[in-house]
Amino acid sequence: MAVYTEVTDEELEDFIGSYDVGRLLSFKGIAEGVENSNFLVHTDKASYILTLYEKRVNPDDLPYFLNLMQHLAGKGLSCPTPVPSKDGKLLGELAGRPAALVTFLEGMWVKRPRVEHCTGLGKAMADLHLDGQDYDGFRSNALNVSGWRPLFEQCSDRSDQVLPGLQQEIAKELEYLEASWPSDLACGVIHADLFPDNVFFLGSELSGLIDFYFACNDAFAYDVAICLNAWCFEKDLSFNVTKARALLKGYTSVRPLQPDEYDALPTLCRGAALRFLLTRLYDWLSVPEGALVTPKDPLEYLKKLRFHQTIAGTQAYGLEQ
Repeated sequence: MAVYTEVTDEELEDFIGSYDVGRLLSFKGIAEGVENSNFLVHTDKASYILTLYEKRVNPDDLPYFLNLMQHLAGKGLSCPTPVPSKDGKLLGELAGRPAALVTFLEGMWVKRPRVEHCTGLGKAMADLHLDGQDYDGFRSNALNVSGWRPLFEQCSDRSDQVLPGLQQEIAKELEYLEASWPSDLACGVIHADLFPDNVFFLGSELSGLIDFYFACNDAFAYDVAICLNAWCFEKDLSFNVTKARALLKGYTSVRPLQPDEYDALPTLCRGAALRFLLTRLYDWLSVPEGALVTPKDPLEYLKKLRFHQTIAGTQAYGLEQ
């Protein structure tokens, strides 16, 4: 979440007036994340999250995201639900941007996840994968292995500004992954961005998942790999195998991994690390001047990638086949 586009009081009052959500009391920007502009909106009926979709988001993808949230909420998954306007539309326009209002989800994200948080996350991710199996929308993953080289080409000539030798190191890894990326793994709807700040807890109990704006159809095990990267490294970037074991056991207690998914995890983890290294590198070099957001350090994911390059087998992640 972030704030790139400012909204005037008058614009917001007119927008909220098109919904049956009560009288506007207050709103404030949420300055976290890197993708869209987000505001916490309070009315005399309830609280909501207002999202303005910025230029990096393809407007054609928005129905997939919004309808997916409705679908998952209808299945019982705890997630924000889009609020229809008075004329029944889930998507509107505000300050020249596509915009949507979604329900507010109680809870807080944890900055230092514990083992029990990793277990809860694994279970919720598996629930999402199962609940999305009958969703009739389809969106290909623009940030899968086929999309990494075009992204790299946009910033490769400047990557050594971040770290000398980074361009060559990324190019070598990209060649390896393009040649080794697994195919024919079980696929369906994945979140693709289940970082700790997109998972809410009340105490140690998971209260819901948010921010579905990278959701797509791809390999379930790739979603697992993203979470191993996001949840199982400590602040000093050492890998916590206990947390990894808890995440994987939580996941497999709901949806067991197939043998080919299990075997593919080391490569998938390398790919997930490269994906976030590349998008963070692009953002680091391209964040708009004056945006109320600090880009995330791409070198965090370089260090994670280097760890995964040392892994000989999936058992290093803490789960026996």
